[in-house]
Amino acid sequence: MTIKVLAIDDSRTMRSMLEVALTEAGFAVELAEDGVHGLERLGAVDPDVVITDINMPRMDGFGFIDAVRADGARRDMPILVLTTESAETLKDKARKAGATGWIVKPFDESKLIAAIRRVAPRVA
Repeated sequence: MTIKVLAIDDSRTMRSMLEVALTEAGFAVELAEDGVHGLERLGAVDPDVVITDINMPRMDGFGFIDAVRADGARRDMPILVLTTESAETLKDKARKAGATGWIVKPFDESKLIAAIRRVAPRVA
């Protein structure tokens, strides 16, 4: 079964890069422009894994993670943060909010793909 990934980033270029890399790796990819759009897409997409940026308009990645974790049905959904930020305080804030992992941009495709496969729920 194909792993479904919802990638949320306000940069059109980054969304395009993620779409190409993840599609080539065999994942089904859906895209969103910010946290609000990500929440709108979440129900329709029902992803196995979410990748989110932190710094975005309307709703940042922390707000998105908080909203997802507040939904009991999605409490365990893997959420990887993909951002240019590398400060330990922000990583700690993301962990406390419920992020599953943290990857710094620019991303290494093979490491990102490996991280997605590692956190994705096992399909029978």
